[in-house]
Amino acid sequence: MPAVHARIADAARELDTLRSNWLNPPEWVKEEVLEFPASHEGPWSRYVDAASVKNGVGRARYPRLVPKDAECAGKLAQRTLTNLYNQRPEWLAQAHRKLDEAVFAAYGWPPDLSDDEILKRLLDLNLSRAGTAAKPAKEEAPEAEEPEALTPKAKPAKKTGKKRKAM
Repeated sequence: MPAVHARIADAARELDTLRSNWLNPPEWVKEEVLEFPASHEGPWSRYVDAASVKNGVGRARYPRLVPKDAECAGKLAQRTLTNLYNQRPEWLAQAHRKLDEAVFAAYGWPPDLSDDEILKRLLDLNLSRAGTAAKPAKEEAPEAEEPEALTPKAKPAKKTGKKRKAM
C-alpha cells in the first residue's frame, strides 16, 4: 500500500508545483522574508528560529513571494486559479488525469469511470463504511411537506415586565 500512497503523493505534488509555477512564475516574483515575534508552540512554530526562543517566544522568519515590480504585479493579478481552470490548459488536464488514475488505482477502480459511476461507487463505499445500504431511487417522489421543525414560527414576544396600554 505504501507504493499506492507514494504514487498519489507524487501526482498531487506535481499538480501543486505546476499550478504554483503558473500562479507565480519565477521570473515575475521574488522572495521576501518577514520577521516577527512568535510563540515556539503556536501556528508559526515551524518558522521560529529555535536559538532565538526566550520565555516561549522567538523570532519567526516567514518567506513569501511578492511581485518583482509593478508590471509583474499587474500580470500576477490575472493569474488566479479561477482563470487557470477556466483556460484548462492541456498540462493541467494531464496532471489531474495522473492524480485521478493514482486515486482510482488505490481504490482498485478502472481509470475510465464516468462521473456518475464515481459518485455511485463513492456513495456505496460511504454507506458500507457507515453500515447502511443504499436506498433505491424512486421514480417520482411525491411533494414533500416541510418538516414541522423546519417551518418558521412566530417568535414569542419578549416579556419586559410592563403591561401594554389598551388602545
